[in-house]
Amino acid sequence: MYPELFGELAEHQTPKFLVFACCDSRVSPSNILDFQPGEAFVFRNIANLVPTFNQLRYSGVGAAIEYAVVHLNVENILVIGHSRCGGIDRLMELPEDGSTDNDFIDDWVQIGLPAKAKVKAEFGHLPLDEQKRECEKEAVNLSLTNLQTYPYVRERMARKALALRGGYYDFVEGCFKVWEVKSIITAPIHS
Repeated sequence: MYPELFGELAEHQTPKFLVFACCDSRVSPSNILDFQPGEAFVFRNIANLVPTFNQLRYSGVGAAIEYAVVHLNVENILVIGHSRCGGIDRLMELPEDGSTDNDFIDDWVQIGLPAKAKVKAEFGHLPLDEQKRECEKEAVNLSLTNLQTYPYVRERMARKALALRGGYYDFVEGCFKVWEVKSIITAPIHS
């Protein structure tokens, strides 16, 4: 099965994409987008969230971004949200008093609190299930914004060497939507 391809992949990988996707077993990004081995560096987590740059927390996410952008020179970062996301459901149902039922999940999905706040402000009049669907998309936008806090992402975007894209897979309806981030970054930001 692809002996020539795997012979090349044994030597090195040159993916064009870094893909952030949810761990949900119903939404495999390689299947959805028909990626072949070596085409995408894929990172999956609960609710496909990307936290802001922070060297003290979430180092697994930061390491994946740094490796893909700096060492693999990916040209695209795609964050894919999806319908019926359990992580987003939990985010939207987090108790306002800060109490938690989980050791790790609640802390993780709190990365999405700005998306939840925006959805509550704009769509608070809708039933909770509809708010959750809106938050599935808004969490993608938040992750795309958070990606721009990583210095190597900003630097590559400023050089037009890296594009950020959001995607939403509605597996219930069988459709996939993609949008591109229009960055306002024109030069590297030095901290």
